[in-house]
Amino acid sequence: MLLNVSYNNKEITQKIDSEVGKPYSLKERIQLGGIGSPRLVITETSIQIYNLLILDNNRNVCNIEMRPEGIIVGFRSLLESYALIIPYYKLSLYKGKAEEYSIHRDNYFIKIEAKAKDKSVHRFMNKLLEAKAQVSPPRIEDL
Repeated sequence: MLLNVSYNNKEITQKIDSEVGKPYSLKERIQLGGIGSPRLVITETSIQIYNLLILDNNRNVCNIEMRPEGIIVGFRSLLESYALIIPYYKLSLYKGKAEEYSIHRDNYFIKIEAKAKDKSVHRFMNKLLEAKAQVSPPRIEDL
C-alpha cells in the first residue's frame, strides 16, 4: 500500500501499524543493531511510484525501516513524504543484476543500487532477509 505520510494522521498511522506492526522499542533497536537502512539510490520503480518521483528534479533516494511484521520504504517527492508499506508475507526481495536489489509488493516495485564497495547496503539486505525468515511460518518440507 502506497501512502502519503507527510502529515501526522491517526488513521494512516493505524493502517501502517496494522499492516507491519508498531515500531520497535529503543531496547529492541539496539539489540538488532539498528532497524534503518542507509540512504539507497533508486534506479527503477513501478509506474505508480515513478509518476510521483518525476515531479521534481532531485536525486531519487529512499530508505527502509524494519518493523516486527514488515518494512516501510520511504521516499520524498516535491515536499511530500511517501511510504510503501510491505508486510513480510508480501515482500519479495531479488538480486537481479550484480549491483541492484529489487523490492516487490503486489504491483509495486523499487529497484535500488547496491555497488560492490557499499557493504552497508548488502549487510542491511541480509538483515532484512533474516527478519523475514524468522517471521515466516515453517514450510511443508520442514515439517
